[in-house]
This record gives sequence, structure tokens and C-alpha cells, in this order.
Amino acid sequence: MSTEILPGSEPFSSLGGALGVLVLHGFTGSPASVYSIARALADTGLSVELPRLPGHGTSVADMKTTGWSDWSTAALAAYDELAGRSERVAVVGLSMGGGLGAYVAQSRANVAGCVFINPLVKPPVAELLEGIDQLLEAGIDEYESIGSDIKREGSIEASYDVTPLACARSLFEGVAEVYENLGAIAVPILLLQSREDHVVTSDNGDDLVALVSGPIERVWLENSYHVATMDNDQAFVEATTVAFVQKVLGA
Repeated sequence: MSTEILPGSEPFSSLGGALGVLVLHGFTGSPASVYSIARALADTGLSVELPRLPGHGTSVADMKTTGWSDWSTAALAAYDELAGRSERVAVVGLSMGGGLGAYVAQSRANVAGCVFINPLVKPPVAELLEGIDQLLEAGIDEYESIGSDIKREGSIEASYDVTPLACARSLFEGVAEVYENLGAIAVPILLLQSREDHVVTSDNGDDLVALVSGPIERVWLENSYHVATMDNDQAFVEATTVAFVQKVLGA
């Protein structure tokens, strides 16, 4: 496995006060896609951890050796480390990072609140899964990239140029378990969702609103695609996230 991290894809850590935030990036992406929101949170004095999930930010070959169990284990480990030195911790996640954030909230009772930005919390239709299986059986293990779904001209996400299909299959299996347990999430949630998203379907947000047990506020983003943290609504996403996190943490 390669140990060379792509430029800009390094993890981010900021030691602030006694209140913490875990920030999680998306599938085939890297910390670069959510760095600015992590930086905005850190600038308010919060302790922030933004890990580079296994197999991400290096090479596609690296990613092909990983799966949901690796990413979810890493997310929980990062949360536990931060929670061990913080009074309260909130979780912020983009795309798969939202699904991982939901998994953390289901697994740890002391999560203070969650911000989900275009989260993946629902497995796709059976036909898509069958299609992936057929491609894998035919020896095709890569598909076109899902990265850089961004409306703002000139904004490019640091993500892989292909999607490893076995990894996608593993992701969907993990998300299926998350989906079945959405009702276990009782903490306050801020859901930021783009009106036009070419990666994650809007019914992910619909079902999140319908199934979680705690209070949830849904805010629509009118001028961004999937990677809203790097898009035209970036400043709004950051300001709204910071305000919500400070509220749930009692900052």
C-alpha cells in the first residue's frame, strides 16, 4: 500500500477548548473537501478532528483494500479519542461522512448533535446493486468518478478519478445497516441539502427527516450541487454549521 498522501488531502487537527467537533469527508474524496468547514469551526476555539479515512487521499489501489468496516472503525476511533478529552462532541459529515456520522450517533450515546451535508444514509435501489454485482462478476472493478459534483466554476474536489466498485458495494451494505437504525438517533440534527445533487438522491434527506427520533432542521441549498462545502453556498454552509454546533455544544 502507498503511504504517500496526495497534496491537500492530509488530515486536520486543531487543539482548542473543551468542546469538540468531528468532521468526516465523503466516499473517494479526502479531508480537502471539508477542510474549510473544519477550519471555520477551529477558528471559533473548538477542538476539531478531521481524519483521512482509510484508503482515501492516496491512490485508488489503496482504496481497493478497504471497505465500510475500515471507514466506520476509523470514524468511531476518531470520535472516541476526541470525546476522551472533550466535555461534549458534535459530528459534521459530508456525503458518506454523513452516513458515518449517523453511524457514530447510533453507536455513541454522548454525541451532542450532528450536521449532515448531502448525506448518504439510504442504500440504492436493488437494480443498482445488481448492476454493480454483474460488473464485478464480469471482471470490471471500476466505474466513472463521482467526484467534483460542484456548480461553482473552477472549484475542483480532491477525489479519485474512478470509483472502485467493490468499495461502493461495501459502502451500500454499511449504509443499509445505518438506514435500519436511523430511529436510534435522538440528538439534534441540522440537515443541509442541495436542491440539485447528482450523487445522492433527495430521498436520503426525506427518510432522514421521517425516521430519526430527535429534532431535525432541514435547510435547502439553492445554488450548490453535491459538494456544497466547496460550492456557491460554501459561506452559508460554514456559518450555519458553526452556529448550530455552537448551540448544541453550549459554546
